[in-house]
Amino acid sequence: MVDASRIPVIVGVAQITDTDSQPPDGRSPRSFLAEVSRAAARDSGAPADALLASLDSVVVVRLYSDSNPRFATPFGAMANPPWSLARQLGATPTEYAYPAAGGDSPQTLVTRACRRIARGESAAALVVGAEAMRSELLARRAGLQLDWSESAPFAPDTLGALPTYFKPVEVDHGLRAPSAMYGIIGQAVRVAAGQTLDEYREDSASLFARFAGVARDNPLATRRQGYTAAAIGTVSAENPMVGFPFTKLMTASAFVDQAAAVIVCSQARADEIRVPASQRVYLHGAAAAHDEWFMSDRQNLADSLAVRLASSSALTLAGRTLAEMDLLDLYSCFPSAVQIARRELGLSSHDPRPLTVTGGLAFFGGPGNNYSTHAIAEMVSRLRRAPSAFGMVLANGGLMTKESIGVYSAQPATGEWLLRETEPIQRRIDAQAKVPFSDAPAGDATVESYTVMHLKGRPDRGILLGRLSATGERFIANFEPEVLDAIVAADAVGRGGTVRREGAINLFRLAP
Repeated sequence: MVDASRIPVIVGVAQITDTDSQPPDGRSPRSFLAEVSRAAARDSGAPADALLASLDSVVVVRLYSDSNPRFATPFGAMANPPWSLARQLGATPTEYAYPAAGGDSPQTLVTRACRRIARGESAAALVVGAEAMRSELLARRAGLQLDWSESAPFAPDTLGALPTYFKPVEVDHGLRAPSAMYGIIGQAVRVAAGQTLDEYREDSASLFARFAGVARDNPLATRRQGYTAAAIGTVSAENPMVGFPFTKLMTASAFVDQAAAVIVCSQARADEIRVPASQRVYLHGAAAAHDEWFMSDRQNLADSLAVRLASSSALTLAGRTLAEMDLLDLYSCFPSAVQIARRELGLSSHDPRPLTVTGGLAFFGGPGNNYSTHAIAEMVSRLRRAPSAFGMVLANGGLMTKESIGVYSAQPATGEWLLRETEPIQRRIDAQAKVPFSDAPAGDATVESYTVMHLKGRPDRGILLGRLSATGERFIANFEPEVLDAIVAADAVGRGGTVRREGAINLFRLAP
């Protein structure tokens, strides 16, 4: 049993969205992190300075500029973001953590903070993230030279290795961006559902219109127009195709200025600094797992055993069912992520519950790895107002790769589950066979799934997963440029052709 004094409790949350400031007045990531952390401390209802000074763990969700070389900032970087933040907050923690990238990381880090508190390894922890990509973009366009760098006396703890999500063969063929990967996955979801291109586009647009409706009523959302399904699904100058079959309004909106923070304390620390009972929310159950690491190695691109098993485990630990979740937030970087999660959870498309508490990544905003910190903060705020309710956050990282799920309520929890041996979910997933794969295919083949990446609204590169007719092996290839318009207009899944190696890539020629 967990010592009653060590029961973990979320005591403070905060979110900031800035859609107005102009460079050079926009916040730097460092000042943004400090601002939202102080707001979370004030939110606790306890003396904010005392709470911040008591932090023994400061964990910063990895900035997108430090996660993806394509988004590296020209304005310099903090060598140790948690150390820089702690200095500003007047905290002297024993842990300065800056873990690997992934949209699952906020939930994973909150779960970790709760587990460390239950074990007596921590008494007060901050999990925080901030993105200033909107300000950075405006500053670059204005030709400004900003300095966001800061040195540090030591490197942060990355809590393990910093993995890559892409195989070299995927990168060689243009599968190096989420919009390409989730387009491929989306086509697989469509085929599994037996839908035509038009049916899938309408289904995806209707799904995201529900998210847009939530964002319309959220003052912290960056797109509050309340887009209709027709507006989301129709290609236009304002809503171009990005990664077929997804338009801009079906894609996470990354160039935002948003920050969110969560503070977790032991019950003893919360009592000591006089956090009101009305501000306390508990993590009742959580689980995490990852599917086959590289997308092109997965047997079935439309499934996620990680979502299925982790959600079941989290609910079991909480002693609740999905039907008892009053609030849900499903990670929504693209429609295909929501569609897979919804099916693996067993959620009917007619379920009346909103699938987001914020408005989702396309309409609330998609601040790099940090979106789910906002989802958790919003969930905590809502559960405080409905103390008998329960809510689930599903955070997804990578390319439908990693899943981390938490069940929350203002109902007190013992935290006993945090000390149990974790269910061997990952071993069950890892036991699945990889699909046979060929790096250099040749011969007759068929299209298994595909996407067409667009540049400035025009087809730019067609990428497919195919199967060799002779061996059944999967491969990655590019379409010939002259067929791109045709395979956007008409379905190419299941069509035959031939594949050959040409220079550094595999090239697929459709049969007439």
